[in-house]
Amino acid sequence: MTIWRPHQGIRVKAIGLLWRESRLLVADVYDDSGNLKGVRPLGGTVEFGETWRDALIREFQEELGVDVQIAKTPLVLENIYRHEGQLGHEVIFAADATLSNPSALPDTTITFAEENGIMCKAKWRALSELDTTNGPHLYPTGLKQRLIAV
Repeated sequence: MTIWRPHQGIRVKAIGLLWRESRLLVADVYDDSGNLKGVRPLGGTVEFGETWRDALIREFQEELGVDVQIAKTPLVLENIYRHEGQLGHEVIFAADATLSNPSALPDTTITFAEENGIMCKAKWRALSELDTTNGPHLYPTGLKQRLIAV
């Protein structure tokens, strides 16, 4: 298992809100012990000189091999958090996205590799099962409330 720590600076990220019916595509987030800590929409870091839209399209192509269209103006969130005791700071563009080919992704668990080679799993989850006592936490914190308010 690879141990991940937040970058010690502000990162700009783009995440895609990809929906199938009322379910959001999210990747598992684990703690250092390998326990499920929560889930997050797919996406990644905006590179220098790259727009958030281009970054989001690139991330879906790199991680899942699929093309997406950005549907509308993004939600913008500032996320200051702690992971395994270390501080992280992100500015996140969270945008609705649609698959160019809706059948390109299965309804089952999707296994994919991050750029660093770490294997990850994603699945479609109902928003109602996230941030509950029995369900995983949705990252970034506050995203569920923003989605409900829209």
